[in-house]
Amino acid sequence: MKIKFISQAIVGVLFVFLVGCKENKGGQNDYNNKAKPNFLFILVDDLGYSDLSCMGSQFYETPNIDSIYNQSMIFENGYTTCAVCSPSRASLLTGQFPARHGITDYIGAPSGKSWRKMNRFSKLLPPAYKNHLPFDNKVLPEALKEAGYRTFFAGKWHLGSKEEKSLPTDHGFDVNAGGYAPGGPYSGGYFSPFNNPYLTDEPEEKGMSLSMKLAKETGKFIEQNKDTTFLAYLSFYAVHGPIQTTKLKWEKYRNKAEAMGIDSVGFKMERVLPYRLKQDNPVYAGLVEQMDEAVGYVHGILQKNGLDKNTVIVFVSDNGGVVSGDNYSTNLLPLRGGKGYQWEGGTKVPFFIHVPWMENNGVKTTTPVTGADLYPTLLALAGQELKPQEHKDGVSLLPLLEGNTIAERPLYWHYPHYGNQGGEPHSIIRDGNMKLIHYWEDGHNELYDLKTDTSEQANLSESQVELTNELENKLMDWLKSVNAKFPEKDPMHNPDSAQIRLDNYKNKLLPRLEKQRKKMLQKDFEPNKDWWGSQTVD
Repeated sequence: MKIKFISQAIVGVLFVFLVGCKENKGGQNDYNNKAKPNFLFILVDDLGYSDLSCMGSQFYETPNIDSIYNQSMIFENGYTTCAVCSPSRASLLTGQFPARHGITDYIGAPSGKSWRKMNRFSKLLPPAYKNHLPFDNKVLPEALKEAGYRTFFAGKWHLGSKEEKSLPTDHGFDVNAGGYAPGGPYSGGYFSPFNNPYLTDEPEEKGMSLSMKLAKETGKFIEQNKDTTFLAYLSFYAVHGPIQTTKLKWEKYRNKAEAMGIDSVGFKMERVLPYRLKQDNPVYAGLVEQMDEAVGYVHGILQKNGLDKNTVIVFVSDNGGVVSGDNYSTNLLPLRGGKGYQWEGGTKVPFFIHVPWMENNGVKTTTPVTGADLYPTLLALAGQELKPQEHKDGVSLLPLLEGNTIAERPLYWHYPHYGNQGGEPHSIIRDGNMKLIHYWEDGHNELYDLKTDTSEQANLSESQVELTNELENKLMDWLKSVNAKFPEKDPMHNPDSAQIRLDNYKNKLLPRLEKQRKKMLQKDFEPNKDWWGSQTVD
């Protein structure tokens, strides 16, 4: 009896010890005899806040992403750190805001006197910016490699080139499938052959979508490393322009648009460019669905290999959807603006995290968070010490995932450039529910209460002068502290030429967009004979 009592006590102590170890890991479970979880990081290009059916779209269909969304914690105020791609992508890897890491515009954009070649006739000359991911920062994949992770990158990079020795494999990724300098699939489009130097075009893949190709490469890496611990970073080129889809998907969404009612007017002028009034683009809808199918494929690989219970899934976009400019693809109501803009549509995006062992399925939080927070969050989930000297602007979201809170803090944006989509040079502070936008052309401010004015229609800067001044001073102090770069006045600015350009947007571009929209919604629409390479033509 005494021996039995002692053995039971030993078992009890061991149980408490093991449970305590798991609790000390922040709720982690030791699945598959691994002390650390795997990570599947899904980054979509130019996906807007309401471009998913789970985020409110009545037009686009994304059942696979919806499934992950329903098992995740949803960050309703999840932001990118910039309204265009390269800066926000750098923030995901560095944990720093663009004004600090130095990539403040998409890589390839002209700056300084070279900006004049764009014939925008702007008041300002944008400042120079870093043209590749900095090497003086230990980025996320490097930090996870130190912790024993195998690291994989697939898809859009746009953070440097081979010549600069700034490809994914130069920044901590063991494998690179498709990532290099271009910001879009300009060489081969969205269907095989892709003509991408870091992807192999197989004969049997002819007609395969680029999104599925990247998914298959990701799935292959996962299966090859299922007995190790890995970071699989799936960075889609979709849904960036040039938008392309199959005839079947176009037809499906063209018919859906007709059933929902095709409005006679599809565009309206914003301050600079026209913007799309409604989600009714059947080609864009098909591209979104192709990306969703690719997400479903990778998720299925996790499930097939029994890895779904030990793999954290992060889902986020790099900036808002394209409402103006590029392909004028979508609408993000009730948010104002989209990619490139200073309003919420430019930076507020789908942002959710699935942690299999945490009971946060479908739980929503309104705490404002940014892409810079994901670096420390993944370190915390991996049970690693944080690196605040690296991810200086990011904080771990693990407390939120566990049902607790994080300290309130202001968030900052700095975009001293002109966006291709109509955005103006600006800097932003969000402090609590108040958002101040400072415009660099003339120094004026806009102040919005995001709790009551999601659409940013009521500018409070003149009625709340004291708060406006307080937030502006706070913003300027922060910009100074990170050595931010600012635009300069262009002494060759020609207001008459600038006005002519704006008039052309209204009188020539707007009617052309209306014509293109109507053509795309006609029953006999055909972009070319093989639908961008998605089908074989005899």
